[in-house]
Amino acid sequence: MTNLIVALHVSVCILLILIVLLQSGKGAEMGVSLGGGAGQTLFGAGGPATILTKITTVVAVIFMATSLTLAYLSGNQSETSVMKNTVPIEQTTK
Repeated sequence: MTNLIVALHVSVCILLILIVLLQSGKGAEMGVSLGGGAGQTLFGAGGPATILTKITTVVAVIFMATSLTLAYLSGNQSETSVMKNTVPIEQTTK
């Protein structure tokens, strides 16, 4: 189960990076809008959210959920070990 969550987490990380890089910045049209008649839209309302913004929000929520799940699973590991009958290194040197 942990391997499935790690694979999902890595996939979501890569997808989130790509989606953020595809989006244009908020000040991308600054040079054009200040020279034209649309100077008020630069600092005013941003308008409706684009589809990339909505996808970014969903992917970020999935990223946070997988991060919290992996943190919880790593904190609650079982106490069993495959090396039950071994002697620690500190005890062999004495």
